[in-house]
Amino acid sequence: MTSTDQEIKSADGTRLVVRRVGAGDPVILLHGSGGGLHSWAAVAERLAGSFELWMPARRGYHPSDVPPGRKSFRDEVADVLAVLDTIGRPAHLAGGSYGATLALHTAAAEPSRLRSLSLFEPPLFAAGDALTPLLARYRTALAADDAAGMFTVLDEVTRVPPEVVAAFQAAAGDRRIDPATATGWLHDLEALTGDTTGPATWSTITVPALLMQGADTWAPMPATMDALAAALPGVRRVIWPGQSHFAMMTAPGLVADTLRDFFGSCP
Repeated sequence: MTSTDQEIKSADGTRLVVRRVGAGDPVILLHGSGGGLHSWAAVAERLAGSFELWMPARRGYHPSDVPPGRKSFRDEVADVLAVLDTIGRPAHLAGGSYGATLALHTAAAEPSRLRSLSLFEPPLFAAGDALTPLLARYRTALAADDAAGMFTVLDEVTRVPPEVVAAFQAAAGDRRIDPATATGWLHDLEALTGDTTGPATWSTITVPALLMQGADTWAPMPATMDALAAALPGVRRVIWPGQSHFAMMTAPGLVADTLRDFFGSCP
């Protein structure tokens, strides 16, 4: 199916570019850190025959605006609400990684706007004042165009094991980060550093919820997902054998089938 890109203005005037494809019940797909319009593409093409998929490039990520000042999750919740205003009716909301944390914030703030909530491995362990020195180091590396320094900080934030980092480097050679993506990461780190929520915060969310995770994702994600599952009442949980934090890339058909079944079960 053919996709179309459109511009949406958020409450503070930030211009968001949103890719739309398919027809049917609306679904908003929120990408993680370092992502963009392409992040959900492989999953979306498998859902487009049954659903209308809305995929925003989050603020700070090309081709959406990079607004001045420090970003917060409140800013991005307003962005999701602007997309919902454009859709004009309640929608299913799904997020991957950082996008899943944003989806949680949105569901807590405006549950009546959502039909369901689907979350793939939100990094709730990466939040709060403990990230402040990492944010400062990232700013320094970004200003110096030091890709190695930026990746070192990002690996510490996400707690990627050394053997996984080594596999990345062996596959890609020199790890590179384009300037637009590097800026997006900066703003995500700002929001994460200012986030004071924990798994128990989300116990007030009552919309139908789905938790998705890979059985092979490194610690502390499994414990984080256990805590989130305990906090969300009536949540449905799926753990995919042989998958990790990259399941949307390595197994898009599995992700799409899981979402399709879940959406179909929601009133």
